[in-house]
Amino acid sequence: MIVRSPDRRVRDAAALIAAAVELWSLDHAAPLVVGLCGPPGAGKSSIAAAIAARGGTVATLSLDDLYFGATTRQQLAAAVHPLLKTRGPPGTHDVVLGLTVLTKLVAGEPVAVPRFDKVADEAAPRTTWPVVERPDIIVLEGWCLGAIAQPAAALFLPVNDLERVHDADGAWRRFVNDQLAGPYRALFATIARLIVLRPPDFATVVGWRQDAERRRPRGPATMTPAGIVAFLAHYERLIRWIDAEMPPRADLVIDLASDRSVAE
Repeated sequence: MIVRSPDRRVRDAAALIAAAVELWSLDHAAPLVVGLCGPPGAGKSSIAAAIAARGGTVATLSLDDLYFGATTRQQLAAAVHPLLKTRGPPGTHDVVLGLTVLTKLVAGEPVAVPRFDKVADEAAPRTTWPVVERPDIIVLEGWCLGAIAQPAAALFLPVNDLERVHDADGAWRRFVNDQLAGPYRALFATIARLIVLRPPDFATVVGWRQDAERRRPRGPATMTPAGIVAFLAHYERLIRWIDAEMPPRADLVIDLASDRSVAE
């Protein structure tokens, strides 16, 4: 796996978070499970790497590595709702696998930590999954990590054209919400300390994702700027909900500026 060195702005946020995790670990029996929530492009992977670089045995698991592959999502789309074809929202992750891995990590048992191949749109071969045993810190990161279900009344009005046109009856967003209230609640209950990275606004998140796409080598999975807007429409509702709901109950909140520097 190639880990790219983050720029100075992200390193500042990473150093701040790594120091906080180090302090938390001093008065918490190992392993400490840290949840890191932030929208696409906020620098979660770089921050997880910075925590690992502080020393000790650190296990990192991303919600992205728990995605169901394309074949399974096609089955979900046919059985439940067509929008479940797109990976990302709750309902498109193998929560049972995630809980199994976390349970073994907390117990100190050796376990292969999942990895997902986004180009192939399937889980990476199990032979490539890193094996971790007795970690001091477990970093669980993801764009909707720690999110809770919305009140039913909040689901009534669509937040964008995707919901307005492709989920007119609200069936998809109710399914996603039920996943947060059910299976994902158990997964997120393992978190001892919760960190949230807050973007300035949703438009900035779109810009971050478009910028990241421009810097990647072009290939069959390359997305156009318009394609990214359409893709992130699946994420918009929860990104806005997390921004409004999560900060008061998080252990650490970091407001990011549009250049991803720490604003507060």
